[in-house]
Amino acid sequence: MSGADEAAAYDYALPEEAIAQRPLARRDAARMLVLHRATGQIEHRHVRDLPEYFQAGDLLVSNDTRVRPARLVGRRKETGGRWEGLVLAVEGPSWKLLAKTRGRVQPGERIVLVDREGHDAAELVMLDRAEGGSWLAVLDASASQAGSADSGGPVDADRVLERIGRVPLPGYIRGGVEHPGDVERYQTVFARAAGSAAAPTAGLHFTPELLAAWEARGMRQARVTLHVGLDTFRPISTAAIAEHPMHTEWCTCPAETVAAIEAAKQAGRRVLAVGTTSVRTLESAARSGRLEPFSGTTDLYIRPGFSFRAVDCLLTNFHMPRTTLLVLVSTFASREAILAAYAEAIEQGYRLLSYGDAMLIV
Repeated sequence: MSGADEAAAYDYALPEEAIAQRPLARRDAARMLVLHRATGQIEHRHVRDLPEYFQAGDLLVSNDTRVRPARLVGRRKETGGRWEGLVLAVEGPSWKLLAKTRGRVQPGERIVLVDREGHDAAELVMLDRAEGGSWLAVLDASASQAGSADSGGPVDADRVLERIGRVPLPGYIRGGVEHPGDVERYQTVFARAAGSAAAPTAGLHFTPELLAAWEARGMRQARVTLHVGLDTFRPISTAAIAEHPMHTEWCTCPAETVAAIEAAKQAGRRVLAVGTTSVRTLESAARSGRLEPFSGTTDLYIRPGFSFRAVDCLLTNFHMPRTTLLVLVSTFASREAILAAYAEAIEQGYRLLSYGDAMLIV
């Protein structure tokens, strides 16, 4: 395949009506397309059937990141103009965020943040522009009624966001507007470590009952953490996929997870990664050729020619066209098999993207 047409080869027609706008009433009731890599065979099952494809000693590795309610709504204090923001990261006292409003915001300008009930709750001071069109800002603790420390000390950013932030839904879900139920449903049952700007969506399908069924068969579990950044959804911007500037994300693969994987491999058992974020974390930890504990930022770009060292099977959602996520799953199986599976899923009425159905690649 020539570089001139590489990105186009990861395109497909995504009908708007196929994009799931709401989650199902029960998480594990989602449909699950099962793709057998060796043969290309496709089965149509449900996520609740997942344990049937595994045996005692197999290992499920999930991402325990927690989505920050990072979408902010407010107004410019001087002009009263509507303002919206999305917190990308918290770096000490500074918040790195994207902002949208009419007109040009100036450094030093104040933004009045509004809570979910429409009440003024805090003030944000815009400091300066940062890379990629983002802003650095700080919360004015003296003007905050949304979680500043009682002692007058530093503001706890996550405490503030839990009270006034909205769920950062992707724009393809109802224009990003939060509805009742999203706070709970756009969070996985694994969620623990706050820091993601988006959910690791394959994990949204799990329930305590499904995990209990997994354990009852003698299968094991382990955790990694990767804080999902918005750039993960960005379309490939170059014709040659290798030239696309790969984003970085912070992740960690702890020693106990490395030990669990090594034990499974030595016993001839398989490692199932829940989502592309778990794949990226595990394969970053194995980047030297040997799986070892890892913590830090990764710019790993999984594309054709990559050798998987940690992951044997993958549970994933259906991804947007021309994205690095689609390239990743196509590298794990094959581009032809994945695009054929996507065409089958669309024909069979599967629900796609974040709130949609799942694919198991074995």
